Amino acid sequence: MKVEVNNMGYMTANQAAKKWNISQRRVQILCSENRIKGTFKLGEAWAIPENAEKPEDNRKVKKKMKTSLNAIDLFCGCGGLSYGFEKAGYNILLGIDNDAKALETFELNHKGSKSICGDITELTYEKDIKPLIGYKTIDVIIGGPPCQGMSLSGPRKFDDPRNKLYLTYIRLVEEIKPKAFVIENVPGLVSLFGGQIKDSIIKKFTDLGYEIQYKVLCASDYGVPQNRKRVVFVGMKKGHYEYPKAITKIVSCSMALSDLPTLESELGCENALYLTDAQNDYQKLMRKNSSVVRNHVAANHSEKVKKIISLVPDGGNYKDLPEEYRNSRNFHVAWTRFASDKPAPTIDTGHRHHFHYKYNRVPTVRECARLQSFPDDFIFLGNKTQQFRQVGNAVPPLMAQCIAEQLTKALGDENNG
Repeated sequence: MKVEVNNMGYMTANQAAKKWNISQRRVQILCSENRIKGTFKLGEAWAIPENAEKPEDNRKVKKKMKTSLNAIDLFCGCGGLSYGFEKAGYNILLGIDNDAKALETFELNHKGSKSICGDITELTYEKDIKPLIGYKTIDVIIGGPPCQGMSLSGPRKFDDPRNKLYLTYIRLVEEIKPKAFVIENVPGLVSLFGGQIKDSIIKKFTDLGYEIQYKVLCASDYGVPQNRKRVVFVGMKKGHYEYPKAITKIVSCSMALSDLPTLESELGCENALYLTDAQNDYQKLMRKNSSVVRNHVAANHSEKVKKIISLVPDGGNYKDLPEEYRNSRNFHVAWTRFASDKPAPTIDTGHRHHFHYKYNRVPTVRECARLQSFPDDFIFLGNKTQQFRQVGNAVPPLMAQCIAEQLTKALGDENNG
């Protein structure tokens, strides 16, 4: 139904989406960014002039260092690992995962990439992957097989089905025969079950003709404001991979988040305006292609919870609470406030026990995304629980980009050798 204002013709976001052959959500975002002249809001709906021209999509004209290397992302989630590889110039042909909402986020933020939602153990290269990507050569396979069965944060069982998904990764590498592969996982994999899984990975890939190595990397060494440690396996058919060197400048929580709306007196909204200028290089990088703040809505805490959080100092935890509150949550990370002058601890999928370094609330999805180094124009879809899960399961894009750039060099050396 058309919206008529001042006897002039207007159309809805849905009508504009059909007219311009883009998604309704994309039209709404363009309206919120003031990219469509003459638009305004009537309640919750946008009114768009019928004669408005489709704005140019900035996401399609971003300058990227292009390579001729094609990659696919197994167990891609929302696409943090592949986003870092894309920033390093790789062509991300495909993402595979069984989380439908995470794949929607992947598709939104990886223009031109295909996706498969389903049980990866039932997929084959010839039947499912090759036709979908247009028979293009796959140079690199990347991915992180789910680590819940290996994580140090929960019970570990060797026969956990999730521990065997790495075998599917190996099978697909055997079928596709890429020049190189990258596997990311929790550090606990290295020593888990006496190193059996790690040794199995090395042996199986060595038998396939790959030179394989592994190293535990910390995200804060690569410009990410988070002390997130992950083991990264890299295998190459030819050539030798050198892991990226750590950078000296550490990005703290306050450096990452201080420019975002505080949400002290309101819960916020899905598309908010920046209220201050970027205050440092990291914030400039995060805001480079965004004019609004998305996914930045605060949790609606009870007054009791806000009171307890207020008693925890910058960088403190449950040990700083009065006795009456100290045992209200019985685990070691309970009631932990981020330290303003340090990187954050590992951002997980729950986000209910770590709090903003200054304000008395848990971090928003956008704040967690910032701490993971997702730029502000990377949009997360789904409800808040799904969005938090997508952020927490992801590989920090800046660390992924450093890994990818080193792989490009190694593959270049191989081609020139």
